[in-house]
Amino acid sequence: MLNFSLYQKLAISLVIIFCFICALVYSWSKQLELNSKHHGEQNLHLALAEHLVQDNPLIKEGVYDYKALENLFHTLMLLGPAFEFYFVDKNGKILTYSAEPGKVKRTHINLAPLKKLINDPSKAPVYGDNPRNQAQQKIFSVAPVYNHDKLQGYLYVIIGGEAYDTSLKDIKSNDSLWLAALWLGSALAFLLIAMLILLRFFTNPIQQLARDVSNIEAANYSLTDTKLSNYSTQKNNEVHILGRSIQAMVTRIDEQFKALEQSDKKRKELLTHLSHDLRTPLASLQGFLEVLIQPNNQLSPQEQQHYLHVSANNCHQLKNLIEQIFELAHLENGQITINTETLNLGELIYDCVAKFCIAADKKGIQLSVEPAICDFTVEADIAKLERVLSNLIDNALRHTDTGGKVVVHVHNVDNEQLYVDVSDTGVGIKQEELTAIFEPHYQASNSNKAGRQQGGLGLAICKGLLKLMDSEINVQSELGKGTQFSFNLVQKIKA
Repeated sequence: MLNFSLYQKLAISLVIIFCFICALVYSWSKQLELNSKHHGEQNLHLALAEHLVQDNPLIKEGVYDYKALENLFHTLMLLGPAFEFYFVDKNGKILTYSAEPGKVKRTHINLAPLKKLINDPSKAPVYGDNPRNQAQQKIFSVAPVYNHDKLQGYLYVIIGGEAYDTSLKDIKSNDSLWLAALWLGSALAFLLIAMLILLRFFTNPIQQLARDVSNIEAANYSLTDTKLSNYSTQKNNEVHILGRSIQAMVTRIDEQFKALEQSDKKRKELLTHLSHDLRTPLASLQGFLEVLIQPNNQLSPQEQQHYLHVSANNCHQLKNLIEQIFELAHLENGQITINTETLNLGELIYDCVAKFCIAADKKGIQLSVEPAICDFTVEADIAKLERVLSNLIDNALRHTDTGGKVVVHVHNVDNEQLYVDVSDTGVGIKQEELTAIFEPHYQASNSNKAGRQQGGLGLAICKGLLKLMDSEINVQSELGKGTQFSFNLVQKIKA
């Protein structure tokens, strides 16, 4: 049964158990029926032998003409064919009987059952030896025969003799009995089929669940091309509850697997971009240094100074890029902690703006703070907030042309939240790119105009740092008109 399905194993087991129980019940019922029948018949004919002894002069007077007694037995058997008559002596030897030659197989019978029934008739049914069969026992009636108070032997009457058994066997072969047996067998077969159908009904959800799991396994645990079965929402159906739980678990695994695949894809793309961004300044740095270290390069002091200045810029870009890579890695691994403290937001904003005033003046960009008197107190991490503001202001300056504006605007909606907006009048971002610009190393199409000077990690770092401070960054932009980044901070109410 190793290769059989669960239903087949249960069905075969049910059939075997059903057949065994039917055979056991049938055997027990037949035995009970036979025992009850023998009990009744023996009690009914218990005094038969005694009456024959008392009513028949041949036996009563103790004068035993065995030939006459044999004729008497023959006559009695004709009147009562269900009985067989034997006369045995006090040692159990059969002295006379009425039967065809060769029918009687025994010469002696065991007297213990006879004495048991004589002494205690309530113990019926009691079985004695059948003289016509060496291995068979029958119910009987018995009476002792005395002559002048001296035991001469026993009148031994078999109840349901050979003629009776033959007649009963013929009756049992009657068509009506076979028809009854056929109906009984049909009823039992119908019951068995009904039980198998019910078993199929109850085990079908398990087979369905097994098929679903096999299909999922065959599809390498991917639900893309796998159709799952529908399970009911009944709370008392354990199989359907298990099916829904497995589907939910597999769905969750599939989502996580797809997320891992997407993350792995982004990681590979990020490594590709970072390799390119690292290689570009390194190649430039290497080229200029090779020119400088060549003997007799015949470079003027001005050219040498220019080459050194470009090399220093490349080193600075490499340093910034590597710092951003480490910072982003620490953010993703949860290795950065927040040290919250109370600070004056206006002072921090003006400090950040002061760092970019020279760069703004060189590009002819107006950099301002609104309102000019920005006296707000917030709870935040000073270093992390300065990093966010610096990234957003630097990003705005790089994407704004000469004559444009970059404004840092602070406003409150209620007494608990402050909103900081960094807006510019630069090139703007396409609407379809707004959801992707916070991904690591994503370069929007507007970055081409500003030159590829950054690694594309600044906005991803800003989003991660603000998330640590329970803040959320949002962006609004219109192509050709500018961009606005906005985030919220918890305001500290002055006492």
